[in-house]
Amino acid sequence: MVDTVGDFEQAIVSAFAELGLAAPSREFIRRTVGKGGEHLIAQSLNHVGGDIALASEARQRYEHHYLAMNGRYAQVYEGVVEGLRYLRGAGLKLACLMNKPGAFARPLLRDKGLAPWFDHVFGGDAFAQKKPHPLPVLKACEALGAVPTRVLVIGDSSNDAAAARAAGCTVVLVAYGYNHGEPLASACADAIIERMDAQTLAPFLR
Repeated sequence: MVDTVGDFEQAIVSAFAELGLAAPSREFIRRTVGKGGEHLIAQSLNHVGGDIALASEARQRYEHHYLAMNGRYAQVYEGVVEGLRYLRGAGLKLACLMNKPGAFARPLLRDKGLAPWFDHVFGGDAFAQKKPHPLPVLKACEALGAVPTRVLVIGDSSNDAAAARAAGCTVVLVAYGYNHGEPLASACADAIIERMDAQTLAPFLR
């Protein structure tokens, strides 16, 4: 729903500068995000030749800067608000499930005006496992009071597709996702759509 690569980049640039390290490129960050902050920092350190022993300190500095600038360099994708309005208008309950920690996820949705559309928001630290494990999807279904086979998961990466598939949900991916630099066609989704608006979502509610 939100392109946050600018936030990731600025937080890493600031954190790594304090450690005397060059930062990875935006394109590297775009390919690497999606598996949580710990993975992003470890991969970024390795990419720039930093000592992996700095991982803990780098992550603390990164999270400090990310929290301070959360959403500042992020943009809501076109069609998202229209799509959310359409889903709510169809009488559906909605949950937002991110691998981003809840302390970052909730303020981001609030500041971008998306929070009111959701009945529940779960960050990557809400459960014992993150996507692509199915547990977060199953827990979200439980919170919504819905049977997984009756749930539509809308995501933008292979993590989302794998978690939804394993949980027994239908999954649709939006083409603008980062997906670790890999083509979405390999993610085994039920469909791939260009944007999350009423016209593209309508066929999945019939």
